[in-house]
Amino acid sequence: MSLANKLAEERRARLAAERMLELKQAELFAANRKLGLHARALSEEITQTRAQVQTVQDENQRVKSDLSAAQEKIQIVERRLWQSIQTIRDGFAIFDGDDALVTANRAYLIIFDGLEEVQPGISYARVLQLLTEEGIIDTGSFTPAGWRDMMLERWQSPRPEPVVMRLWNDQYIKLIDQRGAGGDAVTLGLNITETVQNEHALKEAQERAEAANRAKSAFLANMSHEIRTPMNGVVGMAELMRETALTEEQELYVDTIRNSGEALLVIINDVLDYSKIEADKLTLTAGPFDLERCIHEIVLLVAPAAREKGLELLIDYDMFLPTMLIGDAGRIRQVLTNLIGNAVKFTPAGHVLVRVVGLQPEGGGETDVHITIEDTGIGIPANKIEHVFGEFNQVEDERNRQFEGTGLGLTISRKLIELMGGQIWVDSQEGAGSAFGIRLALPVATAEESAAPPDLRGVLKHVLVCDPLPVNRQVLTRQVESLGLRVTGATTPQEARQAMGEDIDLVLCDHTPPGLDGLALARELASGPAAPTVVVLSADPADTSTNDPPGGAPFVARKPISRQALVRLLSEMAQRIETPDAAITPANANPARISTSRRSMRILAAEDNRTNQLVFSKMIRSLDIELRFAGNGEEAVDQFQTFSPDLIFMDISMPGMDGKQATAAIRRIEAAKGHHVPIVALTAHAVEGDRDAILAAGLDAYLTKPLKKGAIIDTIVSNAPVDANPPLVETARA
Repeated sequence: MSLANKLAEERRARLAAERMLELKQAELFAANRKLGLHARALSEEITQTRAQVQTVQDENQRVKSDLSAAQEKIQIVERRLWQSIQTIRDGFAIFDGDDALVTANRAYLIIFDGLEEVQPGISYARVLQLLTEEGIIDTGSFTPAGWRDMMLERWQSPRPEPVVMRLWNDQYIKLIDQRGAGGDAVTLGLNITETVQNEHALKEAQERAEAANRAKSAFLANMSHEIRTPMNGVVGMAELMRETALTEEQELYVDTIRNSGEALLVIINDVLDYSKIEADKLTLTAGPFDLERCIHEIVLLVAPAAREKGLELLIDYDMFLPTMLIGDAGRIRQVLTNLIGNAVKFTPAGHVLVRVVGLQPEGGGETDVHITIEDTGIGIPANKIEHVFGEFNQVEDERNRQFEGTGLGLTISRKLIELMGGQIWVDSQEGAGSAFGIRLALPVATAEESAAPPDLRGVLKHVLVCDPLPVNRQVLTRQVESLGLRVTGATTPQEARQAMGEDIDLVLCDHTPPGLDGLALARELASGPAAPTVVVLSADPADTSTNDPPGGAPFVARKPISRQALVRLLSEMAQRIETPDAAITPANANPARISTSRRSMRILAAEDNRTNQLVFSKMIRSLDIELRFAGNGEEAVDQFQTFSPDLIFMDISMPGMDGKQATAAIRRIEAAKGHHVPIVALTAHAVEGDRDAILAAGLDAYLTKPLKKGAIIDTIVSNAPVDANPPLVETARA
C-alpha cells in the first residue's frame, strides 16, 4: 500500500472517529439534558409532595384539635345533662339488656335511702324485692309476691304500660318505662303526688257541688211549690172575680192582680227552666201534635194584650204543609209563646205575623219547618243582635226600659231549639221591627187521610176580601184562592163599594177598616142590590157572641182563622146561599148536648188548702157535676170507696198520706174491682222529673198550679162518662 493510501485511510479513520465523537457528545448532551429535565421534574414533584405532606400534617393537627374540642364539649354536655337529671325531682334510671342497673339519679335512689345494695349492677327483680321487703311501697290489694309478679310481667313486655305506685309516705310515683333496640331500658319515675292530691280535692269539690246542686234543686222545687200554692188562690180568684159584675175601676184592679200573678209565674218558670238547662237535666218528650192549632192557641192567649195596643195578629200557615207533626209540643209551645209574646210586648203599633212554611221530602221523612215571627216593633240595634240571646239580657235603652222580664226567655228558647236539633235566628232593623226565625226538622205524624176540601166553585163565584192591612189581605186571599175561588181585594170601604157587582156573592170584611166601622160596612154591603153574604172577621171575642143575629146583621167569625175553620166557614156560607131558608149549625158553634141521663158526673177533689178548694169549686160552678172534697190522702181513699167518683183531681203534697200514696192505694182497690177511674194531678210541683215521678205513681194526667179554668173544664169534659149528663151545656154561639 502506498503512503498516500495509508494517509488517506488514516484521514478517513480520523474523520470517522471525529464524527463518532461528535455523535457521542450529542448523545451525551441529550442524555444530560434529559437527566436535567427529569431531575427538574423530580424536584418539582418532591416540592409538591412536601407541600401535600405539610397540608396533611396541618389537617391532622386541625382534626386532632377539633376532636379534642368535641370531646371537651361532649364531656360538658354529658356533665350538664347528668347534672340536670340529678336536679329534677323525678327519678331516672337505665337498665341494660340483662336487667342490671347501669345508672340512676338521686331522685330514683332516694327512696332506697340507707340501702347500699342499690347501686349499678343490681338487678331489676332485686329492686322490686327491696321495695316490698323494706315496706317502701303500698301494694294495695296485692300481696308482696303478687305485686312483684305483676311488675315483672309488665317489665318484660315490649311496651310496658305506665303504673302508679303509692309510697309509704303517701307520695305517688308514676313509672314510665321505655325499651331500646338493644334491650336497654330507661325508667322514668314521675312524682304525681300533687296531681293526685288535686284530683282528690277536685273530687271532693265535685261532690260538694253536686250536693249543693241537689240542695238547689230541692230548694227550687220547694220554692216552686210554696209560691204556686198561694198564687193559685190569687190568680184563680182574680179570674173568677173578673167574671162578676164590676165597675171599670174594679176591672182594672182585678186585671192588675191577675196579670201580676201570671207575670210572677213566668219568672218562676224561666228560673226553673234555666236551672234545668244549666244542669243538663232537661229532657224532651216527642209526640204527635197539631202545629197550626198550637199557634192559634198561643195567638188567642196573647190576643188581649194585642187588642189593648190595637195590634193585628196574623197567621200565615203554608197551605201545603202538614199540621200534624211529631215533636215536644210543650217545649215548642213554650218557645213560640215567648217569641210571639215578645213580638206583642215590643210592638207599640202595627201587626205581628206568624208565618209557617216548610218542605216535605218525597217519600216521607222529616219535614223542614220554618216558623217566622215578624213584627213592626221597636227593632234591635245591629250591635246588639246577639246580645238578646244572652243570659238575663234585654236590649235596654230609653225606649224599652219599661218592659219587664227576667231576660231569660230568648236564652231558654235558643237552648230548647238547639236541644231539638234546630236553629233560631233574628233579623232586625232598629225602629222598623224584628223577625225571629226557627228551623226544625219534624217528622209528620201518622194520621188518617183528611177529607178533600169541598168544591165550592159552583156556588161561590166571586169573593171580596176587604182588609186595610196588606199582609192580612194577602194571606186571606191566598187561602181562599187555594180553594179555586176568584178573589178581589179591597183596602178601604170605598174600594169595597166600587168592587161590588152582581157576581160578588160573599164578602169577607175586617171589623175595623179605616174610616168606617166594619159591622156598619157589612150591613151596608148586605143591604145593597146585589145583597151578598157578608162575614165580618174580628179579633174581639165580644164580637162573636152570636153567629146568626136578627135584623140582617152580618155573620161574625174570629180571626186569625185557621185553614180548617176557613174551609168550614166558606162551606157554611155556600150552603146558606144554596138553601137560604134552611137552619144551618155553624161549624164553630157548641150546641147543647141533650141527654136523658138521670145523674150528674161525680168528681172528687183531694186538696188540703181551703183557698184552693174555694177556687176549684168556683171555677166549675157552672158545670152539671156533683163535687166532693177530701182534705188529705186518707179521706180521698175513703171517699173513693163511698162516693164512687167518675174523675179524681189529686193534690200531691198533702199532710199524712200524700197524693201519690193515695193514688197507689186507690189503684190497689181498683185492681180487685177491675174498674179504672182517671186521676189527674193538681200540684204546685213543676221541676223537671216531677211529672215522670207523679205519672209513675199511677196518675193519668198532670196539671200544675195556678189552676186554669179552661184546662180544668177541658179535663172534666174529656173524661165525662157516657151514662152521666154532659157537664158542659152551652148555647150555640160562634
